[in-house]
Amino acid sequence: MPRLLVDWSPLRENRNFRLLVLGQLFSLLGSNVTMVAVPYQVYRQTHSSLWVGLASLVQLPLLIAGSLWGGAYGDRFDRRRLLIIGSLLAALTSAALAINAALSRHDLAVVLVLAALAAGTAGFSGPIRQAAMPTMLREDQLVSAYSLYQIVVNISVVAGPSLAGVLLASVSLSSCYLVDALTFAVLAVATMLMSALAAPTSDTAAALFAAIRDGFRYVRRHAVAQAVYLADLNANVFGLPRALFPAMAFTVYHGGPRTLGLLYAAPGIGALVLATLAGWINHLRRRGVAVLAVITIWGVAMTAFGIVHVLWFGVVVLAVAGAMDMVSAVLRSTILQLAIADEFRSRISSIQMAVVNGGPRLGDTESGVVASLSSTEFSIVSGGVACIVGVALLAWRRPTFWRQGA
Repeated sequence: MPRLLVDWSPLRENRNFRLLVLGQLFSLLGSNVTMVAVPYQVYRQTHSSLWVGLASLVQLPLLIAGSLWGGAYGDRFDRRRLLIIGSLLAALTSAALAINAALSRHDLAVVLVLAALAAGTAGFSGPIRQAAMPTMLREDQLVSAYSLYQIVVNISVVAGPSLAGVLLASVSLSSCYLVDALTFAVLAVATMLMSALAAPTSDTAAALFAAIRDGFRYVRRHAVAQAVYLADLNANVFGLPRALFPAMAFTVYHGGPRTLGLLYAAPGIGALVLATLAGWINHLRRRGVAVLAVITIWGVAMTAFGIVHVLWFGVVVLAVAGAMDMVSAVLRSTILQLAIADEFRSRISSIQMAVVNGGPRLGDTESGVVASLSSTEFSIVSGGVACIVGVALLAWRRPTFWRQGA
């Protein structure tokens, strides 16, 4: 079944890629535990989906700033050393969250500040890691590599929230953050074992802000990069009601922490299943059309999630949405990395990471605000419909994107 199963050759042939994937497997597991723990902690203290959305929004400025700084440094310095520094800083912020959660009095402001710092460290490392991947591999291995990376991402998306549900129900909130800190330490060790990931340019004299500005100028001239970002923002801002998962788990499904963990894990279940059968993606010729198609299915699935109030059905449609997001992520990353110049790779990846991680936070705010003005269900359904409309607008206004082929 060579056309169906994912190609594992990038892992077999490249030691740096193996270490990167192994380190990410652990660190993303911990990050997904924290992804459940923070909204759980905020919702339990405030009983408000709006506050859950705002807690995600306050992370956005540092996330974007960290991504831009990481992208600028990643195009000028040893990427391996920068990744080690980013991993250690992330471990420290997670440890601080664990200490705060262990205190008898949980200060919401402290949680928000530490969560924002954690987002900033993640933003710093993300574009450097994304930019390093194409330099490790041959061009014809990129689709397979991104598919393998999606397997790792979605193993963590399934296992992390599931583990968080167990820890919250049986151990403590603090243990969730402690697990995250330990996994970042594992990531730092895996990165130390890599050979140097040198930047493609030696021009270290250029001003940092000038380098960031040049990256944005490049994007303004690059229609394909703009369309990739818009496609991702459309899906995540309107079609990802992540901030409403606590309300759905506790008030609609009348469950507890394990139900909450299941909702967060469900998209990863679908994405993981499809990622292991991702060999066919490498043979898609009309990649732009495929991206628009799977985002449309994503919007339909999220609309159904808001309409039908049955737990098993909600898990199934979230799994379908996650599978579609996996295909979209692989194709968007491949389209972008093949379309940009190598000397801008870290900076363009930094903007991509800001979009990929910032979009869901804007979506958390959008869904939380709409839910506070109407209802949880209306917020989910209206977001799914808006996502479908957004795809149609993107196909109309950005024809160069949906014409992208292999």
